[in-house]
Amino acid sequence: MKIKLYTYGGAAMLLLLASIVVSLSIGSAGLPLRDVWGILVHQLPWMDGGVSKWDAGDIAIVTQLRLSRVLLAILVGACLSLAGAGFQGVLRNPLADPFTLGVASGCSVGAAFLIVFGFQTVIGIWSVPLVAFITGIITLLIVFTLSRARGSMNVETLILSGVIVQAFLGAIVSFMVSLSQGVVNEIMFWLMGSLSARSWEHVKLILPFLLVGFPVLIRYGQPLNLFVFGERHAAQMGINVERTKLLVLITSTLLTAVAVSIAGVVGFVGLVVPHLLRLLVGPDYRIIIPLSAIGGGIYLLWADTLARTMLSPKEISLGVVTALIGAPFFAYLLYRRKVLQGGSS
Repeated sequence: MKIKLYTYGGAAMLLLLASIVVSLSIGSAGLPLRDVWGILVHQLPWMDGGVSKWDAGDIAIVTQLRLSRVLLAILVGACLSLAGAGFQGVLRNPLADPFTLGVASGCSVGAAFLIVFGFQTVIGIWSVPLVAFITGIITLLIVFTLSRARGSMNVETLILSGVIVQAFLGAIVSFMVSLSQGVVNEIMFWLMGSLSARSWEHVKLILPFLLVGFPVLIRYGQPLNLFVFGERHAAQMGINVERTKLLVLITSTLLTAVAVSIAGVVGFVGLVVPHLLRLLVGPDYRIIIPLSAIGGGIYLLWADTLARTMLSPKEISLGVVTALIGAPFFAYLLYRRKVLQGGSS
C-alpha cells in the first residue's frame, strides 16, 4: 500500500507543481514569463537586499494577486475534495458530496445571512466560517432525518433528500438577497463562486482548517475501507462505527464550511475528484484521501485558471466552470449506476 501511495502521490505532486507553474505564468496582465519568475525569485529570503528592477505594480500583481490566488485555489479544492471523500466513505455512495447532500447550501445560508445583514465581521474573519459550519451541521441533520425510515437510511432517499433541502435553502438565500439591494451584486457574485478579490488573509484563514481536517480523515482511512462491507461488519472488526461517522461527517462539514465561506458556491469538486481517483487507484481510502487533497487542488487550480483567462480580461465565475465540467460527469455517474443496477437485476 505504501509503495502504491508514494508512486501515485509523487506523480500527483509533480502534476500539481506543473499546474502551479502554468497558472502563475499566465494572466490578464500579460506580464512576460521572465518578469513573472524574476519577481518570484527576487522574493526568496536569500535574495532579499537587492534593488528591484520591476515596477511596484507588477510585483503586486505577481505576489499579492496571482500567487495568493493560486495557493487559495489549491487549498479550497483540497478542502472540498476531502469533504467529498469523507461523505462518500461514510455513506458508501460515490454520488454523495457536500453539494448533493445539501450541506454546501446549508453553509451558504449562514454565510449569506451574515453578508446580507452586515454581520460578517462580528468576530473578525472567523465569523462567516463559524456560522457556515453551524448551519451546515444543521442541514446535515435535517437531510439524515428526512432520509431515515424505520431506523434505516436508503441511499437513493438520502440523495433525494439532499436535493430537496438544497433547493429549499437556495430559495431562502434568494429571499435574503431580495431583502437587501445594497449587496445584491456582492452576494450574487459570491453565490456563483469566485476567488477574485481574495488575498493572503484568506489563505491564512483556510490553512488551519485543512491542517486539522486532513490528519483526521487520514486517521479514518482504514475504518472507511471496512464501511464498504456495511456498518455491522465494521463493528465486528472492532471499529467504533458511530464515533467514526460523527468525526468524519463533522470534519467534512467543517472543511466544506470554510471553503464555501471563502470561495462561495463551487460545486462538483467533492463529487468528481474522489470518484475519478477511485477509478484510477482503486477503492482504498488510505490512498484516496491523501490523493483527494492533491487532486482537488489541481482540479480547482485549473478551473480557476480557465475562469480568469478564458475570456480575459473578463472573468468567468468559478462555479460556472466547475459546473460545466462536473454536471455532465454527475449525469454519467447516474447513468453508469443505472446500467450496473440493471445488469445485476
